[in-house]
Amino acid sequence: MVHTPRMAGSLIVMPTYNERDNVPDIAARLLAALPATHVVFVDDNSPDGTGALLDDMAAADPRLHVIHREGKLGLGTAYVAGFRWAIARGYDFVFEMDADGSHDPKYLPQMLALAEDGADAVVGSRYVPGGGTVNWGIGRKVLSMGAGIYARAILGFDVRDVTAGFVCWRRAALEALELETVGSNGYSFQIEMKYRAARRGFRIVETPIVFVDRRVGQSKMSRAIVAEALVKVWQLRLGR
Repeated sequence: MVHTPRMAGSLIVMPTYNERDNVPDIAARLLAALPATHVVFVDDNSPDGTGALLDDMAAADPRLHVIHREGKLGLGTAYVAGFRWAIARGYDFVFEMDADGSHDPKYLPQMLALAEDGADAVVGSRYVPGGGTVNWGIGRKVLSMGAGIYARAILGFDVRDVTAGFVCWRRAALEALELETVGSNGYSFQIEMKYRAARRGFRIVETPIVFVDRRVGQSKMSRAIVAEALVKVWQLRLGR
């Protein structure tokens, strides 16, 4: 049996797919904001060579790690893979965030402080006072805010930014959420995780962030991902 050493502290889980132009800068910014943290990139066999570049980066810095997957398997399963990797190694706090620079690493210390102060999940929220978005068109704003209103109305829990992808989790919360049974893989993954946490009585705290739309690469959003979220909310409500 292989013994996995316990790595107390924080870990950032960051899925990647064709993010070669982004990862060197974002890794440097993450480690500048939280020098003691570790980062695990979950790469879905990016055609642009992101995975190979990440291996080189990890070889040069012991705080960086890489999980390689066979293909494009979806955002939700990428986060679950990263969460399970974190739990197995005993990290106390686990972040999830995008690799495209939309989530500013400057918010990491405040989010970690709130988690260390007792929150089970700290949501980097666009929709609490002080939060906001930059470089979004009216259609994107309506979609995002509408999705939040829709999900909160149907599921009946009070998280303003239910679709937020910038979250710090306490390990104990992730362990209790039965990750192997999470059924969402796209936009709805974020809704399902927060809903499960709220249903189990975990303390969810929102802290304001300003979300800046990506400048490099292409968005992973699609109609299929939005449709999945619309259906999944009702499945969650009906207990499926």
